[in-house]
Amino acid sequence: MAEDEQTQSQRVLEMLENAIGRGRLGPGERLDERELAERFGVSRTPVREALHKLSVLGFVRIRPRVGAAVIKLDAEDLIDRFVVMASLEGLCAQLAARRMSRDEHERLIELHEDCGRDDAMADPDLYYDRNVAFHEAIYEGAHNPYLAAETRRMRNRLAYYRRNQLHLGPRVANSYDEHWDIVQAIIKGQAEAAETIMRRHVNVQGDGVADMLATARRAARRRTA
Repeated sequence: MAEDEQTQSQRVLEMLENAIGRGRLGPGERLDERELAERFGVSRTPVREALHKLSVLGFVRIRPRVGAAVIKLDAEDLIDRFVVMASLEGLCAQLAARRMSRDEHERLIELHEDCGRDDAMADPDLYYDRNVAFHEAIYEGAHNPYLAAETRRMRNRLAYYRRNQLHLGPRVANSYDEHWDIVQAIIKGQAEAAETIMRRHVNVQGDGVADMLATARRAARRRTA
């Protein structure tokens, strides 16, 4: 049975959101309706609807006579969003500490160990992918699908920046150590500690992104001087 336009629009939306969330579409990248329609094998109408929904959700900016592009955030916007991200992930960790089963604890430890393998520790992009799986287990472990969905969506909005801050100095190793503190708090059922540690973990990422943007601005000024 052929997809109707509403189903096609939802499929396109999910694929674009995933591409942005995985960093395959970066900030400022143009999203041409015709090219996307050809890529996804649909007409331009469901693509247009998907882009409009992504604009409402904060993934895309649409400008008259210019078109759509992945939203590019300034430092202030990023800091504000990381504050929200820290709150959401902190709540996920708190609920996970109260609700995760023993099997879920074991799975969380396995995912943490995957992050610490030599190949991931030497490759920030691979570490990021495993890091997503680790955090995803905590979202699911909170056993609140509405919270998980909102947290996942905010993560996807910030994915490009969260991935790139892992290239700063010893950030991968530090992130791995922070994960272990989170794991320990969750499996011990220390809900308040889990929330506090997770908030700190995400806020450190926000600080890293702010530093990264400041460095980029200084480099740009030197090039134009």
